[in-house]
Amino acid sequence: MNLIRKAVIPAAGYGTRLYPASKSVKKEFFPIVDKDGYAKPAIQLIIEEAVESGIQEVCLIVQPDGGIDFERYFKEPLPHDLKQRLSKSPEIMKQSEKLLDLGRRISYVVQDEQKGFGHAVYCAKDWVGNEPFLLMLGDHIYESHTEIRCAQQIIQIFPEVRRSISAVMKRPEEVLHLYGTISGKSIPHIPRLYEVTELKEKPTIEYAIGNLTIEGLAAGEYLCIFGQYILTPNIFDCIQYHIDHEILERGEIQLTNALDLLRQEEGYYAYETEGEYYDIGTPEAYARAVGSLIND
Repeated sequence: MNLIRKAVIPAAGYGTRLYPASKSVKKEFFPIVDKDGYAKPAIQLIIEEAVESGIQEVCLIVQPDGGIDFERYFKEPLPHDLKQRLSKSPEIMKQSEKLLDLGRRISYVVQDEQKGFGHAVYCAKDWVGNEPFLLMLGDHIYESHTEIRCAQQIIQIFPEVRRSISAVMKRPEEVLHLYGTISGKSIPHIPRLYEVTELKEKPTIEYAIGNLTIEGLAAGEYLCIFGQYILTPNIFDCIQYHIDHEILERGEIQLTNALDLLRQEEGYYAYETEGEYYDIGTPEAYARAVGSLIND
């Protein structure tokens, strides 16, 4: 039985870095051509990543009234005249049924104020309940280098440790200012798994050299957070601590700080995923994602 049944996906941002397109289209609905040849909104690809990894229920964190567009897309059947027009294409009708199936799995939780990534995750506390869950970003597209989905890779590792896990990837020191970065010790009997000894949000190169090097990695190479997590419900207590004590970074409640507190209290792991992700949160990144996925 899959121990991870639920996934949380924050989708409450305004997409300001993708303005003016995001004025008319939510960034989560920006189109991507999938490997099956169909053009899909980014959010559909992310939800499919979760469901095809064994997830049964998905929670989207949305703005006030922000669930309307998602519900319209995932839950409304095709209009009768369009359904008649497309009925001669079984594959397209199959895609339509797939959308409705995804829609039956989706719940919505509102983030009333934009208070940061950590706060967005905290909004899902009651929906998650007392069980571990998968967390993915609403503007990252994931591509596995194996037949196993990236999310499924960390889901499969969870029973080995029964602790929270961040998916990580190797990155050179010159881009550390863009990532949460970890230090840790490798687990001898499980390749690519690390026990985390520190997490640092967007460290300087100087800090990384002094504190975040990992034995076995090449000089100037570090393990950075990939944008997928398995989190125990204790993460909500850690975020609550930061909310209560107004521990902010850049004026917001950040997740990485809460993860480091979780590490101190119950232990934390990182798994080097065999895959890649594409951030669609900026025009340049979106263009790279579209080009890379089409050419693969």
